[in-house]
Amino acid sequence: MERFGFIIHPLSARHDVARKFPLAKLLPERILEAVIKQINPFPVSHIEGIKSLTGAEAEGWFIGCPLTPRQFLGLPEAFVTAKITRAAKVAQEQGAGIVGLGAFTSIVGDAGISVAKGVDIAVTTGNTYTVATALEAAEQAAGLLDIKLSTATAAIVGASGSIGSACARLLARDVPRLILIGRDLKRLEPLAEELRPGREIICSTDTNASLKQADIVITVTSSVESVIKPEALKPGSVICDVARPRDVSPLVAKVRPDVLVIEGGVVSVPGDVNFHFDFGFPPKTSYACMAETMILALEGRYESYSLGRDLEIEKVSEISALAAKHGFKLAGFRCFERAVDENTIAQVRAAAEKARRVRAE
Repeated sequence: MERFGFIIHPLSARHDVARKFPLAKLLPERILEAVIKQINPFPVSHIEGIKSLTGAEAEGWFIGCPLTPRQFLGLPEAFVTAKITRAAKVAQEQGAGIVGLGAFTSIVGDAGISVAKGVDIAVTTGNTYTVATALEAAEQAAGLLDIKLSTATAAIVGASGSIGSACARLLARDVPRLILIGRDLKRLEPLAEELRPGREIICSTDTNASLKQADIVITVTSSVESVIKPEALKPGSVICDVARPRDVSPLVAKVRPDVLVIEGGVVSVPGDVNFHFDFGFPPKTSYACMAETMILALEGRYESYSLGRDLEIEKVSEISALAAKHGFKLAGFRCFERAVDENTIAQVRAAAEKARRVRAE
């Protein structure tokens, strides 16, 4: 039996703490954050039933790291890194051979490098498989809306980050025009120069203006607030939201029926898996970052696979092949907790065509 751990954290102190302690929703977010800051990392649940197509089996543990996104970004880096390292040690104490860093635990500091130095087990951010599934999902969704990669304009929001830059490098192979969007042009330009030969690469800090040109959008920022608003999107476009908390405003689903928003990295896990914890996904599915940790455990690859700001592009193909070997695959599309079916696609196509006619008149 292979063993792994995966570190999770609350996206909102009031919402997530109140799921276990209902009275917590009566308290201000800041007070709850002050309370959870004092709590040590702890095992949240035991994960059972993962069984590969090869016959290999794995079990794991969700480890809670009690900090919110705002705290991960606002507290001293040394304090945050120490708390994440302690969470990784809890996984080690449970018997895990590898631990995955979920959500903001993979973003702060040096993206897992210091954490890996502080424990005696392997550490991975899961970002490599996140890149693979985000691209696969975006390209499949684009095909459903008749968007051809060979003529499409694509945009990466958060292009200077590890996931964003890797998505840009891979997507640039297939599209003639790519917009890199971030807060700092100086951080975008080196990537743009690398990708420019043979295609048009644009750097931008203006999300709204840039997305109005994009047929395909992959968004993966570390923002704690929504960065993509309804008015910014092109009719008939596909937006793959990989970020947690979400980059796409919930208003998009309400007022823009002419665009398709999908959650990036929803993966079907092989076996009769039971997470014993509800993180908002259908049964037997997980985030891609979680799945990468499971895949490496099933493969017996107890090594620090995805660490730091620069992902190895060659590993994207490797982890995709390992996923297929063990029976992991995309679990269909979801949009704001709802499944995207054929009827949804038809409605988006019809609304997009209507929006285009209105704009042309």
